[in-house]
Amino acid sequence: MDVLLTVVVPVYAVEGYLYQCLESLRAGLTAEENAQVEVIAVDDASPDGCGLMLDGYAARHGDLRVLHMDENVGLGPARNAGLAEARGRYVWFVDSDDWLPVGSMRAVLDRLRANEPDVLLVDHLRVHENGRLQPDASSPLLAGPPTLENVLGVQHTAWNRIMSREFLAKNDLRFPAGWYEDVPFSNPVLIAAERIDVLNRVCYHYRVGRDGAITATRSDRHFEAFEQYDRLHAWLTAMNAEPWLRTRMFTLMINHLLVVAGNENRVHPSRRRPYFRKVASLYRRHRPDGYLPPDGSRGIKHRLVATNSYSLYATLRAGYRVAGIRRRSTERTPPVSPDHPCAPQAVQTTSLR
Repeated sequence: MDVLLTVVVPVYAVEGYLYQCLESLRAGLTAEENAQVEVIAVDDASPDGCGLMLDGYAARHGDLRVLHMDENVGLGPARNAGLAEARGRYVWFVDSDDWLPVGSMRAVLDRLRANEPDVLLVDHLRVHENGRLQPDASSPLLAGPPTLENVLGVQHTAWNRIMSREFLAKNDLRFPAGWYEDVPFSNPVLIAAERIDVLNRVCYHYRVGRDGAITATRSDRHFEAFEQYDRLHAWLTAMNAEPWLRTRMFTLMINHLLVVAGNENRVHPSRRRPYFRKVASLYRRHRPDGYLPPDGSRGIKHRLVATNSYSLYATLRAGYRVAGIRRRSTERTPPVSPDHPCAPQAVQTTSLR
C-alpha cells in the first residue's frame, strides 16, 4: 500500500517526552491505516539518551525510521533531512516534546484522502506545565472559510499544517537554519497553496513553557527572528505579492516581534532596548506604502516602533503589566493576552487600506 503520510519528528534533548510523542502518532489506527503512515525521527545529535531511545523503539516496533545527524544542525535543517527521506504523499512535522490526541491521525488521514489539498490546517491546544489546556487565540479562525485572507491569521508554525510533498517540491519550500525557522516557511506555504483545507478539530497538543524550549529560553538568538523576517519579505518581493498581502504580513510581523520583545523568558531586560531598535529598523525597511497601523493599544505600539520611541514603549509596557497583574489577581482563569500576535483582534483590525 502506498504511503499517504510521512510524519517527521526532529529530536533533541527531550528524553522525558519522546515516548509519549512516538506512541501518540499511531494510537488507535487499524492495520490498514497504520500501513499508510511512516514515521521518520531525526536524531539531531541529541546530547542525552534520545538517540539510543529511538534505536530501541525502532527495534521493538519495526515501524520507525531513524536518521542520526553527525552534528547538531538545528530544527529547520533536521526537518529538511527528514523531508528528503520521506515517501508519503503528504508530510507532517511533529515536534518531539508534543503529542497527538487519540483519533487525530485517523481524522487527518480521512480528510487528506477526501479532499486532497495542498495544505491541511488543524487546530491545537496549548498544554501548560501544570496540565492546563488552553485554546490558541487564533483557533476561532479555523471555524471560518479556508480563504487565504482568513487563515493567514492562524499561528504560523510548521506543526499545525500538513502539506503535499509534491507541492513543497514544486515551490521549493524548505526550512532555513536558525531560530524562528517557521517564519519564512509557514506563511509562504499558505500563500503559494492553490488548495487549502481546514480540519476544525484539535489534532495537536503543543507543550508550552518547558525547560529548554526556545520560547522559554533567554538568549540573544531571539535576534535571529529579524533575519528570518527579511527572508520572508524577500520571498514576498520575488513572488510580486499583492499590496494587501504585504500589509497583512507586515502587521503580523510587528505584532509577533513586539510579543517577543516584551517576553521576560526570551529577551533579557538589558537587551530589550537594542531588540526594540532592531524592530524599528525592520519596520522602516519593510513598511508598505501608505501603511496605517491597526487600532487600539496595538496600534499605539506600532506608532512607537515607527518613531523608535523605546522610552515611551517601556513606560507603556510597564503600565500594561501592572494592570494585567491586578486583573489576574481577581480572575480565576486569565483571558488570552491581547498581545498574542495572532489574537483575533489582530486579524480584525489589520488595515488593508
